[in-house]
Formats: sequence, C-alpha cells, structure tokens
Amino acid sequence: MTPSSRPSSSTAAGGRDRPGSGDGRPAGAGGPAASGEGRPAQRRRTRKAIVDAASELIAAGQTPSVDEIARAADVSRRTVYLHFPTLDQLLIDATVGAMGSAGVEAALSQEIDSEDAAARVEALARELLDLSPVALPLGRQLIRLTVAAPQEQDAAKPKRGYRRIEWIERALEPLREELDDEQFERLVSALAMVIGWEAMVVLRDLRGLDAAEEARTTVWAARALVDAMLREANRGE
Repeated sequence: MTPSSRPSSSTAAGGRDRPGSGDGRPAGAGGPAASGEGRPAQRRRTRKAIVDAASELIAAGQTPSVDEIARAADVSRRTVYLHFPTLDQLLIDATVGAMGSAGVEAALSQEIDSEDAAARVEALARELLDLSPVALPLGRQLIRLTVAAPQEQDAAKPKRGYRRIEWIERALEPLREELDDEQFERLVSALAMVIGWEAMVVLRDLRGLDAAEEARTTVWAARALVDAMLREANRGE
C-alpha cells in the first residue's frame, strides 16, 4: 500500500469530508429513516458497492473523498454515511478488503469442489492468519473506529464484517442442505467469533500466543464448531 493510499486520521479532522453536523455524519443520518434503509441483503449489496468503489479509487492512487466515493458507487453522500460513520472507517475497510480479497478468493477456489466444509473453513482461517502481519494493524484501527461509532445507529445493523460473513457463508456452502436456516446462521455467527481481527487480538494480547499456536488454536476452534453443528443436525434426523 503506497503512502498516498493510506487512510489518514487527519482526513476526518479536516473540513472537506465532514458534513455540517460536525460529528462525521450528515444531518439526520441517525433518525428513523436512516435505520430503515431496506432489507439486510440490499444493505449488504449497497455496502459492497461503496467499498468496491473506494477500493478502486485507492488502487488508482487516490485518497478519495466521500463525494468521490458516492459518485463512483452511484449512491448519495447520506447513503455512504449510513454505512460508514466516518471516512476513515470506510478507507480502512476498503484497504483491508483489497489486501485480503485476492488471497481469500484463491484459498476458497482451491476448495471449490470440496464437500468438506471444515476444510473450506480451515482454508479461510489460515489465509486470514497469513495476512495478519500486514492487515492486523489496520484491523485494530477498524475495530477502534467501529467501537467508537455513534450509538444512535440502528443496533440491529452490523457495523462491519460483511465481507467476512460472506466468506464464511461461502465456505459453509456444502452444509446448506444439511442444516436448517437457524442452524446455518448460528454456525456462521459462531465462526465469526473465532475467525477475524477480534479473535486475533484476543489470542495475541490476552493469551500471548505465537503465530503457530494461534493458527493451531484458530483452526481447532473452527473445526470444532463445524463438527458440533453437524452432530446436532444428525441427532435431529
């Protein structure tokens, strides 16, 4: 990532990309209309379009403004701020996504014909761990920004992690016919707790694990969750 593409904390502090409300969001962004922007699938598509637009602009060597991202994604400024309370959060999310997408896609593609969901999940987990030396510092910033985001947003709407959830769902695709909807969604949620930045922070900061121990623990936990859900599903047959 070149210096020109690094998201800067000074961006949000400057005046050009902050709306007039002074809190990093356009006026009225936290009201009822903001929290009812549509169904989850539509929100995910819109968020992806925004992140993809930001990623393309960053890849072109720009540090884009909210207006430039909104134009590239064909959405309004207000829509951008509904999904990303600050420009910094959007730029970091887009940068992390650009860094990780190619490797994850390759890892999942290698297992594309495999019906072993646990192996697919392991491939995903290992790829994200391999990216962590470069990506985790940005992941820590993203966690900080989302934790500090205004609390009046719709509590039921995820603040981040859409990309990770999509990857987990793809890894688990062979199990869609074996699990009911509730079981599938519960397994996705459980795996989201052990695959990603938050789990890495816990294993490194709280447990002090080295890279090999972290990988062994993460893969074991992910496979244990998949196996436990399969046992539950089989008991219900």
